[in-house]
Amino acid sequence: MQAPEPTGGRVMKIRIARDELLTGLQRVQGVVEKRNTMPALSNILLETKQDGVELVATDLEIGIRGHYKAEVLEPGSVSVSARKLFEILREMPDSEIAITTQDNNWVQIHAGKIQFKIVGLPGTDFPALPTVEREGRVSISGSGFASLIRKTMFAVGDNDARYILNGLLITLVSNDKKVMMRLVGTDGHRLAVAESELAQDAVSEMPKEIRAIIPRKAAQEMRRLLEEEAGEPLLGFTKNLVTFQRSGVFLTSRVMEGTYPNYQQVIPKDNTKKATVDRAALEAALRRVAVLSRDKTNAVRLTLDAEMLTLYSSNPDLGEATEELP
Repeated sequence: MQAPEPTGGRVMKIRIARDELLTGLQRVQGVVEKRNTMPALSNILLETKQDGVELVATDLEIGIRGHYKAEVLEPGSVSVSARKLFEILREMPDSEIAITTQDNNWVQIHAGKIQFKIVGLPGTDFPALPTVEREGRVSISGSGFASLIRKTMFAVGDNDARYILNGLLITLVSNDKKVMMRLVGTDGHRLAVAESELAQDAVSEMPKEIRAIIPRKAAQEMRRLLEEEAGEPLLGFTKNLVTFQRSGVFLTSRVMEGTYPNYQQVIPKDNTKKATVDRAALEAALRRVAVLSRDKTNAVRLTLDAEMLTLYSSNPDLGEATEELP
């Protein structure tokens, strides 16, 4: 491949621990756009700061920025393929890595006797993350928020034709006594609602009620970041954005536009048919009975009487399965 004419420009040079950079790259892989709709969106931006380097990725709907310790020898910025840089770093030994930009935004990655040169793009061409105007910030339990996402994400639509069902509804309601956070997910067939109470002192500058619908992908990335052992996260809400901040990592997501279904209408108000069962036992029974369910529907029929919960599945090509739980 013939290189273009030299463009000059400022040289960027940093030294950074391989594991430090690899951690940052792992955090952004889920945000990076996999389709080649716009070259810069499959890249990650490396931009020097006074005491380190920032890694930035975006798909224009979700953006993530993280700050990492590095020795800055020459300030500057460049964007490179997030996937290729990740693959290179994954195979490198645990050592100090030197990254230097060269003419035409080529990037040299050097450690001991190992050297790579990969194509880059000017950092100035990388899409900027949206400016955040702070409106309401909520300090929440990381494990509690992760639990709410886990309990509702399975019901969120995945590429559903009804656009709004591909999002997770976050609602915060505050009064003089408490603040409730509620997450809702539905694909039109399933509905999951989970809520948790927040401490009053965890909320600053928050209106009485906040409703925001965030894309499925944003919720997945928040949950992934919450799996790391770090400090408690901060959620922020503006008119068009939801922000997530935790231990030097800052994620922004555009709020989905539209009206979320009135899910409360489909929840029975006076339902007398209730049962209390052991969760682990029910989960194990469902896994067993579902072995013979139809592949397309994966349906299991539940029958409840005064003393027993019966699980049943059938497949005309395979057979049927039944299990009873007291």
